[in-house]
Amino acid sequence: MTYWDPIPTVRAVAGTHLPQWEPGTRPPVFDWSRGTRSSCEPDQWGERNWRNVPGPFYGAGTDNCWTGRDCAPDNVMYDGEYNQEFVYRQPRDERETYAVLCAAECDPMAGYAGDGDAHWTPELVRDWWRDRGRVREWAVVLDRTWSVSEDRYEREASAGARDYVAHIDGGLGDYLRGYLFRLKEGRPARSGEALPAL
Repeated sequence: MTYWDPIPTVRAVAGTHLPQWEPGTRPPVFDWSRGTRSSCEPDQWGERNWRNVPGPFYGAGTDNCWTGRDCAPDNVMYDGEYNQEFVYRQPRDERETYAVLCAAECDPMAGYAGDGDAHWTPELVRDWWRDRGRVREWAVVLDRTWSVSEDRYEREASAGARDYVAHIDGGLGDYLRGYLFRLKEGRPARSGEALPAL
């Protein structure tokens, strides 16, 4: 799959309630496309977890309560070091965008940000891709450890590590080529348009 832009969905839901929440149970959703909620750290880019895949969303100094996969198991993983959350797959549709927003809204440390498009450059994306073996090996080792754990939460999270490896080995390269186009042209590629090389 190539790049799908979650930002229009983010803007549309800002100030309303996420579809998975009952009205009145939580405050309206912040506009994550404008950055981060944290008043003490307006730009968390420098603190982002190196395991985040390139794209608009990333985790930087999140909590370690393991709530992110409750909301977004197809997109969020824990780092196994401090058990902070990061985005291992950018949203591919509205449902996954709502899920990532839910994970961000549930993080008491306000450690998620949605301003990755303002920071990623084609060079940084290509550097991340060239170094993907590092994150892949980390995920393989984590899966080996957590998949045999007596802790059911670690066993569940090991599925995310396996999914991350499959994502790296599968469609992530095509996604990143589409993201490079988005960064260069300011819009997703249309059908038939040539995508940049990684």
